[in-house]
Amino acid sequence: MSLPSFQQLMLPALQTLSQRYDEISIAGLEDEVVKTLRLSSEDRARMLPSGNQTVFANRLNWARSYLSKAGLIELPRRGYCRATDRGRELLAEGVNQIDLGVLERFPEFNAWRGQQKAEQPMAQTPPPECPEEMIASTSELLNSELARQIVERVHSFSAGFFERLIVDLLVRMGYGGGRQEMGRSLGRVGDGGVDGVIKEDELGLDVVYVQAKRLDPDKGVPLREVRDFVGGLEGHRATKGVFVTTSYFPSTAYDFVTRVSKRVVLIDGGELANLMIRHRVGVRIKDTYEVKKIDEDYFVE
Repeated sequence: MSLPSFQQLMLPALQTLSQRYDEISIAGLEDEVVKTLRLSSEDRARMLPSGNQTVFANRLNWARSYLSKAGLIELPRRGYCRATDRGRELLAEGVNQIDLGVLERFPEFNAWRGQQKAEQPMAQTPPPECPEEMIASTSELLNSELARQIVERVHSFSAGFFERLIVDLLVRMGYGGGRQEMGRSLGRVGDGGVDGVIKEDELGLDVVYVQAKRLDPDKGVPLREVRDFVGGLEGHRATKGVFVTTSYFPSTAYDFVTRVSKRVVLIDGGELANLMIRHRVGVRIKDTYEVKKIDEDYFVE
């Protein structure tokens, strides 16, 4: 099954806790809910974009938080929780789901929600994702739109600018030891299909050759262009090459480079934009937001 939302996790979490009167560790609760829902190991292991926590653990944490705000569970000490009498009474009613509508039956929850809305006037009923996932999803959407703008902007500039951009990007990625003087765009036509070079060492014994094709994003790179580039590497006695385009490569191009003796990497427009974003080439930080959480190490008696 697909991963439940944090609202869908509230009922199985409360049911698991109500089966015992003693407290249960957060890790133990997670294990029990996974067994109840029969989640696959792949679903349980899926990470948030931040890489700091699994999606399942994050959603279960929010489910526990909302249940505690309604007084259905309590957190007796750090890392543990247990069901309250109110929680068991709710289950005794035979509810088949617990969502925000059910939680609104309890004044403590409404008081907390009211305080949240007062402090954040724009806040409304949360969507199925947890706040961290909302932030990550929004970030992905913004980066997706930024990537589209990058490809569009790069395509509008000259071929010479594009060649210099690719060399700058590879140097920023660490090729040539990250030293600008180790890379250069050739800026001339007919140089054996090579537009730039990156020296991997001072003497130039190990060199990465670059081909930059500024093509219409809707038109794929012809396979012959990739073949010509590989042939050009042979003419330079080179073993490494990077072919970058603002458009895309057909599957036959990827198949071709896996069969040649040269080490050739193909970078299409989408990957180019993502690399530029990741290594901050042609982009800058517009805003920075800090997301804070409770420091559990501080709140210890």
